[in-house]
Amino acid sequence: MKKQRHLCVDGWAEDGGDIITERVIIAGAGIVGVSTGIWLKRFSDAQVTIIDRGEPGEGTSHGNAGVLASCSIAPVTAPGLLRKAPGMLMNPEFPLFMRWSYFPKLLPWLLKYMGHANDTETRRIASGLVPIVGDSVDQHKALVVGTDAAAWVTESDYCFAYKSRAAFEADHYTWSLRKDAGFEPTLYEGDALRDYEPNVSSDIGLFAAMSDHGFIRDPGGYVKALAEEFKALGGVILKAEIRDFEMTDNRVTAVTTDQGRHSCDRAVLATGVWSKPLMKKLGLSIPIEAERGYHIIFKDAEGGPTRPMMIASGKFVATPMQAGLRCAGVVEFGGLDAGPSKAPLALLRKQAKIAFPNLVCSEEIEWLGHRPATSDSLPLIGEVGATGVFTAFGHHHIGLTGGPKTGRLVAGLVANKPSNTDLGPYSPMRFA
Repeated sequence: MKKQRHLCVDGWAEDGGDIITERVIIAGAGIVGVSTGIWLKRFSDAQVTIIDRGEPGEGTSHGNAGVLASCSIAPVTAPGLLRKAPGMLMNPEFPLFMRWSYFPKLLPWLLKYMGHANDTETRRIASGLVPIVGDSVDQHKALVVGTDAAAWVTESDYCFAYKSRAAFEADHYTWSLRKDAGFEPTLYEGDALRDYEPNVSSDIGLFAAMSDHGFIRDPGGYVKALAEEFKALGGVILKAEIRDFEMTDNRVTAVTTDQGRHSCDRAVLATGVWSKPLMKKLGLSIPIEAERGYHIIFKDAEGGPTRPMMIASGKFVATPMQAGLRCAGVVEFGGLDAGPSKAPLALLRKQAKIAFPNLVCSEEIEWLGHRPATSDSLPLIGEVGATGVFTAFGHHHIGLTGGPKTGRLVAGLVANKPSNTDLGPYSPMRFA
């Protein structure tokens, strides 16, 4: 261990503290894992290795709406969800699906999840999400400064499209949470709406536009570019599947993979919903489920939006990307093992063409992935007891948005340079 000056960032001291010169294994090469690796190399001279069974940016970090959604602080578990949920499931036009054969396995998690669907818990969760996503554009810009990955980050408005002012006002509760967090929209109606975004359906009567947001033009390519930056800083990326931790006196000393054993002094677990079995090996049963999410890329699209847009009536986000228009949304519960369902993709395709009647493309590319949904809608960020294993997963819908901030926070913990952010709400030990 030695003293060292290191990169000064908001909320982190410039001097003092021991900077580790140890071996760190990061499990997971998605946005969170790669961000953690970059910040750890910037904060310290640790030997850092990222291990993943796939290539960087190939999983959930690839298949998302690509929005840097700083205002996404309202959890799904809003007051009244318990009353509304049965009708949502029975309505074939609502983007919530269930594989009923999986329901018995889902039920214990679902009961805990629905237990948070009240005003007190919703406000607590929203307050917990603000520090992770509220400054997302700045966090992404700080991560990519001076790197090739910077080309993928695009600043823009993030627009919510409603059929009418009445529909917008019906969302008052969610917008009040955003207002409390400092996010207020600019409203567009009539001719101003058509000038702002002319390609939407005439059925859309109001835009609520959030400034100071942004999007990633190719999330998978973005994470791959970040992975190259990590390697340029001296990091190593290995392709293997981590199966267990080796512990000595309740401290991690190695990880075992299907390709062999790797010694380490500390480890970071950033494998999304696949972190659950590894956490169980550490003695914690984490109530986390795979929320199956879909997207369709309308390749070489014309007639779509020019900025990311949430279509409120269809509950999906449309984002212009390098490959075309990506429409992402739909929630399905059915576990990790089943293949894609036809109905969610059919509904997403139908809703996209309703919202953008002039949309044309050369090809449609479908995708299914798994969002890591904790029962309390908050990620796990922190050390598992005093084991030297740190968690960085469970981001639900905000993984890309909050990945760089999470990586920065976890890197600070691993490098003995914690930030002044209160990490109590995200502690993995809340599930002890």
